[in-house]
Amino acid sequence: MNKILVIDDERWLREAVSLALARKGFAVVQAGDGTRGIEAARKQLPDLILCDVNMDDVDGYRTLSLLREDPRTASIPFILMTGSADNAGMRLGMELGADDYLAKPFTLTDLCAAVDARLKKARTMSEQTERKLEDLRDTISTVLPHEMRTPLNGILSLGEILATDAGTLSAGEVAEMGKDIHRAGRRLERLTGNFLIYAQLELIQSDPKKAGTPRKSLTASPVPLIEARVAAEVEEAGRQGDLDLECGDIPLPISEDHLGKIVSELTSNALKFSPPGSVVTIRLEPVGGKSVLSFQDRGRGFSPENLLRIGAYMQFDRRIHEQQGVGLGLVIAKMLAELHGGTLSIESKPGEGSKLSLVFSAAP
Repeated sequence: MNKILVIDDERWLREAVSLALARKGFAVVQAGDGTRGIEAARKQLPDLILCDVNMDDVDGYRTLSLLREDPRTASIPFILMTGSADNAGMRLGMELGADDYLAKPFTLTDLCAAVDARLKKARTMSEQTERKLEDLRDTISTVLPHEMRTPLNGILSLGEILATDAGTLSAGEVAEMGKDIHRAGRRLERLTGNFLIYAQLELIQSDPKKAGTPRKSLTASPVPLIEARVAAEVEEAGRQGDLDLECGDIPLPISEDHLGKIVSELTSNALKFSPPGSVVTIRLEPVGGKSVLSFQDRGRGFSPENLLRIGAYMQFDRRIHEQQGVGLGLVIAKMLAELHGGTLSIESKPGEGSKLSLVFSAAP
């Protein structure tokens, strides 16, 4: 049974609304003013709040504002009731986070329709959130153990062979094992590094003072850096013949460290999600007063649904398509770009590939 809080200083209207809702099967809580309404909302945590606008002491706008500032009540659907639903008042209410307006006088049909619509929307959003959390839990529980254990098992097993049977191995075999150990170590290093970078970026985003500092950075000559990072990723993937790189040496308003990380992650993604023999195209060029760094692959692409679900630790169709990583690279690139005032956009079609474009304002 859904619980609804009705806040109104006119007793007759408050009781009439409450009676109508109770007859529809709702549990109803009443409050005779904004102060009591705020207390009731925090204590009862209703599924929806109906609140009058014009009340003495704490009016509906103030009540809404205070409840939206409280994490416990911030997401509760909130409907304002008013006898003067002018455009300015409605705009103010929406800016403060109101979900709907009921203009007085309203009918029982209007009341029930508004309540049902808001509760239905809240249920839909809750179900979507739960699905996203379930996907996230599934991804983390499936991906993390694999991504950590696979390189670690390789390091341990090869290390054991070198420790116990080195005398029986040729120099070439020792060298090959050393390369495999180094490759596995690099994979673990990248994994743990991405965890740390993502955690740091989350902290920076939560502190506006820190978030503003990196935007003063500049990479005056990005081409050597881009070429070096791209070359390393191409060599790691064994895809030297699959690259089409053409970059104008345009200054970019981002630090060298962060630009290098973005290039590494987006190049790695383009190679990872495109088959050997297909070309990965990387361009840095001026477009309409902006500087655009783009990465085009010709892989399987994203579906429209998956494009909307891209986020940290999210991977798609991993059980169908074998792939490495934990889904942090793309999110890190996006967060780093935004930290420096840039944007990351994705154009993709299933079966045709994806184009990721970093767009920055022209550097001063």
